Amino acid sequence: MKITFHGAAQTVTGSKHLIETDNGKKILLDCGLFQGQGSNTDAMNKDFGFDPKTIDYLVLSHAHIDHSGLIPRLVAQGFKGDIICTPATRALCKILLLDSAKIQENDIRYINKKRAKLGKPLFEPLYKTEDALTALTYFKKVKYGVVYQLFDGITVSFEDAGHIIGSASVHLNIKEDGKEAVKISFSGDVGRYKDLILKAPKAFRQADYILIESTYGDSLHEDANPAEEKLLQIIEETCVKRKGKLIIPAFSVGRTQEILYSLNNLELKGKLPDVKYFVDSPLSEKATMVVKSYPYNFNDKVQEVLKVDDDPFDFKGLHFVEDTEASKALNNDHSPMVIISSSGMAEAGRVKHHIKNNIENPNCTILMVGYAEPSSLAGRLKNGVNPVGIFGDDYQVLAKVESLQSMSAHGDQHDLLHFLACQDKSKIKKIFLVHGDPKVQFNFKDKLKEKGFGKIEVPYRHQSFEI
Repeated sequence: MKITFHGAAQTVTGSKHLIETDNGKKILLDCGLFQGQGSNTDAMNKDFGFDPKTIDYLVLSHAHIDHSGLIPRLVAQGFKGDIICTPATRALCKILLLDSAKIQENDIRYINKKRAKLGKPLFEPLYKTEDALTALTYFKKVKYGVVYQLFDGITVSFEDAGHIIGSASVHLNIKEDGKEAVKISFSGDVGRYKDLILKAPKAFRQADYILIESTYGDSLHEDANPAEEKLLQIIEETCVKRKGKLIIPAFSVGRTQEILYSLNNLELKGKLPDVKYFVDSPLSEKATMVVKSYPYNFNDKVQEVLKVDDDPFDFKGLHFVEDTEASKALNNDHSPMVIISSSGMAEAGRVKHHIKNNIENPNCTILMVGYAEPSSLAGRLKNGVNPVGIFGDDYQVLAKVESLQSMSAHGDQHDLLHFLACQDKSKIKKIFLVHGDPKVQFNFKDKLKEKGFGKIEVPYRHQSFEI
């Protein structure tokens, strides 16, 4: 049996891990979009490293675009198998993949207008809306804890990973030709054991091989409550004192709901400043509705809030912006406001335009609330790059740039170690570290060895291993 790492290998995005059994069956774990890879991004997204027509099944850990975002292209290029995921992941993918297609079409249209004026060749999007619609017909829903048979002797099951609504760790049992069953577990993205909203990641059965994400494998997050207080402080300094705009690039699923939940908590405590609050993303509004429809995934603290507040993601002064013209109008409104908009890495969508229009205003603040690929716009801003390129033009960074790392939906080093604590170390044949920056991954590898784990690999893109 062989496993090949075609994405999220010594980088954070583009999750794609291909298992090929001795009997020739091919099971793909995730099919994510590469993001924030600079000029290489488009080429990386076009090169799967395998023929989509040969894949039998796609097993999807969760709906985030860096795990699901290339599914429409996979289908457009010949994949005909089932896409196995949890019910909530299917619900989120319905809106995320259609939105991704729309963003790509719109961004390519915007870029091509400039290229046409210069007489340059025009670009094509990676996929179109019709490709996303077709892909959605291949999804098959499987609930947490249900053992689902892919082939004779090959099963898959999901456990709650606590990262976003519907997120799962994936557990494959592969038994072929009378051989002993091989147990492979893939963490997907591991959530936090003290998440603001969701239940903690669930323990899983003993594995022989484990693929585990390592985004924050060498760092620790702050506590959530100080993050809420810092968010309040930034709103007061930016919107109340400087009368500026606070721009928050935030992933539509997970991060946006955490911000809304924190702002709602501040209102319940009587602390929320009286300014305008906008969620400028139709996707975020739809995603928030999906999140609300799975309250049994919420942790005990949120269940307590629900006893006194029937909507923990809504508060006075909050507006969801639907159409493009209303979004553009925010740039002509110079009153103090908070704008939460996707994407989280500021690589696409409306937030990129908001940053462009406010980055040279010293009264404004751009607040990062989670991981950003270093070469993405959000990553460059976090790392102090000045000036920064946006839509092909350079802008001076005069706005204040802040960061709230503790709002990340990814577990930190303690959470990742906790996730592995259910395993007997002596029975694990190998651990593969995926989804992380190389420096972080090798630091985490050292930590795992220090904790007594044995063979650990940090695969590079397209690297294969016999298992």
